[in-house]
Amino acid sequence: MTPPADAGSPAQRSDDVTAALSARFIRAVASTALAAVPTVAALLTALLMFALFLEANGTSAAEALPLIIKGAFGSSFAFANTLQRAAPLMLTALCVALPARAGLVIIGGEGALALGALAAGVVPALLPQLAPALGVIVMGSAGMIAGGLWIGAAGALRQRRGVNETISSLLLSYIG
Repeated sequence: MTPPADAGSPAQRSDDVTAALSARFIRAVASTALAAVPTVAALLTALLMFALFLEANGTSAAEALPLIIKGAFGSSFAFANTLQRAAPLMLTALCVALPARAGLVIIGGEGALALGALAAGVVPALLPQLAPALGVIVMGSAGMIAGGLWIGAAGALRQRRGVNETISSLLLSYIG
């Protein structure tokens, strides 16, 4: 016969630790799920509004939405094309989000994107002897530097001259 395990036994302590870790894991999952609720609600609201827009224009949303999903994610080519078209949008969104963390409202990222693309496109003409892998790295670096300097100009105008960064970034976007 084995004696009953008391509260101080190693088996009981192991059970207590497991229970504490399980409770912590459940709280973390619940917290993450609650944080995702606004994003999911926004996506569902946008989908509903788009479906209503389609129906108002005489197109069946039940037929159109599966075709849109298939066109965006239905094959490896479609998925790559979707990513290729989404990349500039994500980069310009980053151009808004990063300065926003510093308290700046920069909404003229299209000019920085255009100048970054121009700088990246000029690299092969200036350095045709680069190896392809190195060329891609140099092109990406040139694009990032040019776009960063262009948006940095709006920050510099704010810092040195007190010009509103929102207005200056929009005007610089138009110039770019």
